[in-house]
Amino acid sequence: MNLRRDVFQAIADPTRRAILLLVAAQGMTAGAIAANFGTARPTVSKHLQILTECELLKQEQSGREVYYHLNAKNMKTVADFIEPFRQLWEDRFNKLETIMKTYNQNTDGTKNKS
Repeated sequence: MNLRRDVFQAIADPTRRAILLLVAAQGMTAGAIAANFGTARPTVSKHLQILTECELLKQEQSGREVYYHLNAKNMKTVADFIEPFRQLWEDRFNKLETIMKTYNQNTDGTKNKS
């Protein structure tokens, strides 16, 4: 039985999120990616394998080098899932900001009266 890795487990790891940020700007080889981390290259290779299995990264062969690229289509799926939660928290922060402004105005008003 071939189990596909879970995308959300993959992006739960901070190193894998950092790798996604690195390759978002441009395709990179495993060596170039590994140079950004203080871990052994096989460790980074394992992270790349997981991200590739989740289809968050695509591999492109160019001569002897393999370049890793962000798979934007699957990242959009993750973003679409997260969007309702982002909107929920944005609404809550906006309400908190309104309450804090009202509180500060009331506090400033009482301070000025003394």
